[in-house]
Amino acid sequence: MSVRLKLTLSYAAFLVLAGVLLLAAAWVFLLRDYPLRMLAPRWDNIPRVVDPANFGPAVFGTAAAVVLVFLLVFGLVGGWLLAGRMLAPLARITEATRMAAEGSLAHRIGMADRDDEFRELADAFDAMLARLEAHVDEQRRFAANASHELRTPLAITQSMLDAALKDPDRAGDEVIERLHEVNRRAIDLTEALLLLSRADQDPVDRRPADLSLLAEEATETLIPLADERGVRIETSGVAAPTAGEPALLRQMATNLVHNAIVHNLPEDGWVHVRTIGGRERVTLVVENSGPVLSPELVVTLTEPFQRGDARVRDGGNGTGLGLAIVSRTAAAHDGTLTLEPRSDGGLRAVVDLPRRHPV
Repeated sequence: MSVRLKLTLSYAAFLVLAGVLLLAAAWVFLLRDYPLRMLAPRWDNIPRVVDPANFGPAVFGTAAAVVLVFLLVFGLVGGWLLAGRMLAPLARITEATRMAAEGSLAHRIGMADRDDEFRELADAFDAMLARLEAHVDEQRRFAANASHELRTPLAITQSMLDAALKDPDRAGDEVIERLHEVNRRAIDLTEALLLLSRADQDPVDRRPADLSLLAEEATETLIPLADERGVRIETSGVAAPTAGEPALLRQMATNLVHNAIVHNLPEDGWVHVRTIGGRERVTLVVENSGPVLSPELVVTLTEPFQRGDARVRDGGNGTGLGLAIVSRTAAAHDGTLTLEPRSDGGLRAVVDLPRRHPV
């Protein structure tokens, strides 16, 4: 049975039950001195039910039966109409669910004309649809960008191999060296894609970790790169205990420092790495010198494959996923990534994570 039919039968049953109890109370308090045989309804008493002159205790049973039949019919008809009116918003929600199941995530219920539980359900469903639509759009953009980024090194490799096959006198060492570099970029990109997918997994493994130690490890591994590019690195801060997957958090810190080194000034560049420990939150701050960035550009830096021409001075050899991985990793650990352009050039990146309290 449908919910509407169940509600209709429930309304009718409660209405008839109330009528029975009311008639029983009337008999007990008004007609209990009369014999019970008067409760038996009779067909020939039906005309007397509507005749005030002939109505009496002997007609009570017949009148009670007529009233109960009327209450049953009234309860079924009224209950059907009332249930239909009460469940009308549910039909709108069902239609929106069916459209979402068919792939239309842009539809919204928009039940602003009500203020009840159905309104709360519709608003929650609309919020879910909005998040799903944004997530699907993001995944589509990500898939398209990933395909484009992977296609480039593969196309270069194919072109180089075709040229080598057509030119037998071509120096093999040069081809091998260039193929090695292209292959390295493809591997780096694939590993970054896998790491980004891993950062999107929920929930992550929550283990004790010190954000200051992870940042120090990341900085030490990147000192050779900083020396090669003439960038000074300064670290400071206090212990910043948090909880999460240490490998992901270490990669998050590594990406921040690497991004700060690569997108820096051609000479006399610097990177400042420090941690801040608060009562409820811990913070990792990475600042670097560099070209002046516009706020419009900074907003897009956490999108996958968004490098920004003003930031790239390494020939575009990065994967374009560094800050996207940082943002997703922070979100997976109930944290946030905030990017701010520095007034005198460069970028300020702040990762805020929950503090782990001793058990």
